[in-house]
Amino acid sequence: MVNWSKHITSNPSILAGKPVINGTRITVELIIEKLAEGETIDQILEAHPHINEESVFACLAYAADSLRNELRFPIAQ
Repeated sequence: MVNWSKHITSNPSILAGKPVINGTRITVELIIEKLAEGETIDQILEAHPHINEESVFACLAYAADSLRNELRFPIAQ
């Protein structure tokens, strides 16, 4: 798995501290949303040529770590 900490940063003065790809204002959230909507990595890289494939994978790794460490509650049905 990619070491996301080399690619993702959070700074309170940039987008209110949302995690972003280093050196950009592109949020992890945006990349995850684009992937969830069916965009390919190539499409994302074409739309954002200043990031690379490893940064996209770092966003996924960040999301996985975030979910791994969050509290979970059963969903009532």
